Amino acid sequence: MTKVIGGGSVTGKACAARRAASLSRAMKNLMTDVPGLMIGEAHNDAAATGVTAIVFDRPAVASIATLGGAPGVRDTGLLEPEMTVDQVDAILLSGGSAFGLDAAGGAMAALVEQGRGFAVGPARVPIVPQAILFDLLNGGDKNWGRMPPYWELGYRATKSAGLEMALGTAGAGYGATTATLKGGLGSASVMTQSGFTLGALVAVNAVGTVTIGDGPHFWAAPFEQGDEFGGLGLPKTISEEDLRPRLKGVMPRANTVIACIATDAQLSKAECKRLALAAHDGLARAIRPAHTPMDGDTVFAAATGHKPLANGPIGLTELTIAASDVLARAIARGVYEAKPLPFEGAHPGWKNRFSGH
Repeated sequence: MTKVIGGGSVTGKACAARRAASLSRAMKNLMTDVPGLMIGEAHNDAAATGVTAIVFDRPAVASIATLGGAPGVRDTGLLEPEMTVDQVDAILLSGGSAFGLDAAGGAMAALVEQGRGFAVGPARVPIVPQAILFDLLNGGDKNWGRMPPYWELGYRATKSAGLEMALGTAGAGYGATTATLKGGLGSASVMTQSGFTLGALVAVNAVGTVTIGDGPHFWAAPFEQGDEFGGLGLPKTISEEDLRPRLKGVMPRANTVIACIATDAQLSKAECKRLALAAHDGLARAIRPAHTPMDGDTVFAAATGHKPLANGPIGLTELTIAASDVLARAIARGVYEAKPLPFEGAHPGWKNRFSGH
């Protein structure tokens, strides 16, 4: 069974109304707090996998940084600053390992139906870069025959894009795991002192852990806002045993944290590249270990361009600091909100394991 979360297609008056709403609403601590984008999610219960689509109201400037040793991506070469294409229509995060790369085709079809993409004669070609994670060993039924579900999931996720979204066992994080706990989809947002909004979206499928040792405390605790992932802070002490890495098996290329940072600032591709690189600091602060040969850790950065960036490198530095912190928070939220999959031997959710804390 395929389920979809979102609010309809991105067309005409409905799109304009949503943009207006996004500019006036209160912050929800989600990536959709950033004006100019919406999120769509779809998953397949039986296969225990899913797709998340970040759909921009208008083409956005974007770039990418990959620091893990085993990434899986589609159409990301064009995001390098020296390449010709300078804007994208959507960014896709997906489960399914290499099978999941089909999801971008479904997303493109949905966008063409909405009149999106650059015109080539009578045809339109939407630009949809994508990253995938490995969730093939999580207990779901992957015996899908000739037609893996990802094209349809990509189509449905894109069509459903709206301002609301689910966290935890949802979208691209539906089948995600970490070494000790169920992984999941996380998001967080922040307003900088200069008035820019940044949001992070991440599917946490790490080879390591987001919690300290075998306890409930998150590595990202110093960056927590309120009690968004339990409010426990750091433990009184961190022992040598706590620092011992916990690893999810030894199979190469079986783990990936894939994420996107978005902002309403006007940025160039080179500036988005710097933002994506800086956001990896947040990934390393929230997950131990990170950026290993067995991870495909990849971060996109996108700018919707609603506000000009002032003060040059100083203004960009403020954004990079915020990007690192907000991604660390989103990673912890993704695991904190995740529910276990209904299969024998499934990883426990944080709330199931640590409900007394």
